[in-house]
Amino acid sequence: MKKIKLLIEYDGTAYQGWQIQKRGLTIQGILEERIVKITGSQSRVIGASRTDAGVQAFGQVAAFRTESRLDPETIKKALNALLPEDIRVRDVSEVDESFNPRHNAQRKSYFYIISKQRESSAFFYRYAWMVKQPLELKSMMEAAQILVGKHDFSSFMGTGSSTKKPIREIFSLCIERLEEMDFMTMRMKGEFIKIRIEASGFLRHMARNIVGTLVEIGRGRIPAYRMDEILRSRDRRLAGPTAPARGLFLERIIY
Repeated sequence: MKKIKLLIEYDGTAYQGWQIQKRGLTIQGILEERIVKITGSQSRVIGASRTDAGVQAFGQVAAFRTESRLDPETIKKALNALLPEDIRVRDVSEVDESFNPRHNAQRKSYFYIISKQRESSAFFYRYAWMVKQPLELKSMMEAAQILVGKHDFSSFMGTGSSTKKPIREIFSLCIERLEEMDFMTMRMKGEFIKIRIEASGFLRHMARNIVGTLVEIGRGRIPAYRMDEILRSRDRRLAGPTAPARGLFLERIIY
């Protein structure tokens, strides 16, 4: 028996998230089905991050056990030949039996894209949150820094979470305005905002709830200084709405 590590990217638009659900296609479910076809036996694929329905990933990490004698490169080629085009395996390697993608992760980083164009792009509409109102970045940046550090992030935890320990540490939370973004070989001009969060881990909907709250602050609906009150309250009702999933990208997992 050996353990295989996967580095995966995917467009989550058509899927119900990473984790297997009773209904609907999931990334984990599709990977497990394809692995059975390749190795001839059922294997549980454990992912580092349980991305929500509609969330994209550049650097998801997963692992599974197998008795197959296939080498990593052959497994990679076989998986990419069988997987849908919107799920790609970028790297495959054999790792020590003790490796756990979720528990061994030291840091995880996500970024979120907001587009402030008045008219939606034919391409960006599915990968960014279209916010037409003006956003005050200075207030958003001021509020974002309040969240940096180790805190109880219950105020930003989605309902339905079974987590009993909501303590996480945010190492950095950066907000930048972009006047253009590269897409394929084109440079798309416009007004974009990129919010990047690197943390020890994330609660259910935590990144999207933080983004939703920062946007409310940028709109002037919540004063920046109230972020401290929201954080300390541990009350989800005081924070802003959950940002749409389509603008969120799992960037990388750090071990």
